Amino acid sequence: MVDLLSLDRVVKETIDAIEKGKEQIYDIAESAKKEYIRVKNEVRVLKIQAKDIIQDVDRLERQAKAARLRLLEVDSHFREFTEAEIKNAYEQAQEYQVLLTMMREREAQIRSKRNELELSLRNLEATVQKAENLVAQVGVVLDFISGNLKEVNEKMEELQQRQQIGIQVIKAQEEERKRIAREIHDGPAQAMANVVLRTEFCEKLLDVNPYQVREELQNLKELVRGTLGDVRKIIFDLRPMSLDDLGLVPALKRYLADYKDKYGLEGEFVFFGQERRLDSALEVGLFRVIQEGLNNVWKHAKASKVQVKLEIGNDRLLARVKDNGQGFDLPTVLANTRRESLGLISMRERVELLGGEITFNSALGQGAEILVNIPL
Repeated sequence: MVDLLSLDRVVKETIDAIEKGKEQIYDIAESAKKEYIRVKNEVRVLKIQAKDIIQDVDRLERQAKAARLRLLEVDSHFREFTEAEIKNAYEQAQEYQVLLTMMREREAQIRSKRNELELSLRNLEATVQKAENLVAQVGVVLDFISGNLKEVNEKMEELQQRQQIGIQVIKAQEEERKRIAREIHDGPAQAMANVVLRTEFCEKLLDVNPYQVREELQNLKELVRGTLGDVRKIIFDLRPMSLDDLGLVPALKRYLADYKDKYGLEGEFVFFGQERRLDSALEVGLFRVIQEGLNNVWKHAKASKVQVKLEIGNDRLLARVKDNGQGFDLPTVLANTRRESLGLISMRERVELLGGEITFNSALGQGAEILVNIPL
């Protein structure tokens, strides 16, 4: 059992940290409220603008229709009108049509911006609500820790037993940081250094061969576009926005589509059950497991096809990743601690933290299969 004096010190330090965290969460909530008010006002202004421009478009449509009718009349009886009247009818019809096109484009822009802001407004409202709930929950935790020191002491043994799991999580986090650092160093960082060199080359080329500068700038533009794609990939790998906004099924569909485009592997996604949102930790955990499985297929399997099947039932979730690659000898792989790139241990730990089970089936020359079973 942990010494009570030491535990008391630890608990007090924890209380101080939680109180500071509570203040930070409160500041986040206040900032979100201010942003919510600002966006709400902007949405209100856009709605007014949208209403005004719709009225303008309706008016222009009537005027354009009248101008077209006038033009039809002139065309039908052109001998009865002077050359100036005919020219005026054509010019007026064309002018109204151009104005109408511009106004419709403006209307579409305002509608699009309004829709984007309304989506941001809903997200901000949810953020404010979550922050307020979290502040209340933190208050409950503070009361619990402050008034139940003895009960906290009894929980320490359980926490100590889970220490090993925490160490594994930290290792996984560090490995992920190393991977991201390598990707940034080998990708965007190298590309940006190349951009600097090419820019300096363009500066010198201006004095020697100005006509070649255009070609160099075009190459530079393509390099920057490729770098931007790499950065977006890294951002998606860190946290795919579609997972937060739409849920697990749409996120996996998009990931399989990108996976197919990037690696040239035929990726098939099959879904059974009723699509619905699950607990955030479950969605993220399962997404990472499937993502790791697909990465293994690309890196090691030498496959031409991979299938991801997901089934959401009333009381459990089933997932399968299956490829037609070269397969592997499972006991040999699990016994080789140096082959951490396969990520099998990491995948197993993620699934076990979610309270589920994972099974690996493979043999040399027969592809590989990953089965995940998680109770809901």
